[in-house]
Amino acid sequence: MTAYVTEPTRRTPVLGEWEVVVLGGGPAGLAAATAAARAGRTTLLVEKSGYLGGAGTGGGLSTFCGMYSNVHGEHVLTVRGHATELLERIDRLGGLRAPHLSFGDRIQAQAYDIPAYRSAADDQVLSSGAQLLYHAFAVGAVTGETTVDGIVVESKSGRGVLRAGMVIDCSGDGDLLAWTGTAHEKADPHGTMLYPSTMFRINAVDDERAGPAWKILPRLMDEAVAAGRPRFPRRGAIVRPQRDAIEWRANATQLRNPDGSAVDGTDVWQLTHGEVQGRAQAQEVFGFIRENLPGFEGAYIVDIGPEIGIRETRRLIGRYLLTEEDVRSCARFEDSIGLNGWPVEAHVDGDLDIRWPYGDDPVGYNQLPYRMLVPSEGPGNLLVAGRCASMTHDGQSAARVAGPCFAMGQAAGTAAHLALKDRVSAADVDVTALRAELEAEGACLTL
Repeated sequence: MTAYVTEPTRRTPVLGEWEVVVLGGGPAGLAAATAAARAGRTTLLVEKSGYLGGAGTGGGLSTFCGMYSNVHGEHVLTVRGHATELLERIDRLGGLRAPHLSFGDRIQAQAYDIPAYRSAADDQVLSSGAQLLYHAFAVGAVTGETTVDGIVVESKSGRGVLRAGMVIDCSGDGDLLAWTGTAHEKADPHGTMLYPSTMFRINAVDDERAGPAWKILPRLMDEAVAAGRPRFPRRGAIVRPQRDAIEWRANATQLRNPDGSAVDGTDVWQLTHGEVQGRAQAQEVFGFIRENLPGFEGAYIVDIGPEIGIRETRRLIGRYLLTEEDVRSCARFEDSIGLNGWPVEAHVDGDLDIRWPYGDDPVGYNQLPYRMLVPSEGPGNLLVAGRCASMTHDGQSAARVAGPCFAMGQAAGTAAHLALKDRVSAADVDVTALRAELEAEGACLTL
């Protein structure tokens, strides 16, 4: 039997009012807040941690995926605008390594230094005129008949309400979708979600002796399992050098519940289980790396991600759902607000399944339609950007990475400004005007 406690009725103070409130400070959130504030809107970015960057900082990811597309064999930077400005800020702090090739040299990714990213993100958002509210955990929403009127937060200062004209859900987990009853889904039709991971970084690597260790490690792991070693958390482990060659990142874990299902990032008990399991897996895999990879004999784990990296939970059911077919057929949309060049990267049970665009010489990217940011029904002043935007399970396996999230965020922040300017709902934003604003701010909508 479930027990309940009745809490006394309370009056919750309003902490302030802004034209735009953005929930979540990952790539989508920091881009959305920057865009809205630069358009002249009073803007607040709310983040539960003490820094921005989402999984790219708190999850220890340290690599931007999806910034580049393989366009007929040429690696092209296709996510531009506020995202490329952020790269420049990180570079000025000495935090970028030259882009590297991934997945059989078919796509480029961009490694960075995590502290530099945190500092650069602070600077970019604050210089835009937006305000930051750190260490505030959103716990609910205040709703009107057709609007989200505010977000309820808890913090060391207590409970309070943040009132907003337009609200952008960049929480990753689609928290506002749940609290407002906006249509959403979770997992694939069979109840399966992408498996999370715990990232870790390795220091004191002899880079010359290590060579292209990322090409060797998967084979060594497969050979060890074939020889009788218990299977690793997953196949397809990834190790790559970071800003300095003595430090490498490792993406080699996979977090599951005792029944084998993926850890659910919206369940606090499963999250707790995943955190403990992830650290144990990191130590297990690192032990194998140190014993078997040249150049790693004197290495050690310098950092394990402070939070596990959640890849998928709630997803908006919007006016358009981006699909795997869209990604692999390099789909075009008249309401394009950005590009995605990352393949379908499905973290399935015990393995990593990469599915590329069709054909021998594909254009290498799909467009992202504005409609995937707009709820199919529900609050008229709500936009959704990032990995909780409107995508199918398989479509989200591609467009959840940092590059397209930056693009979605910039579009959502700009659309919020236009909705306020024209006094219309998110669904009725003038898409032609939106696209013009995005291009004026350097975004790439097509090639």
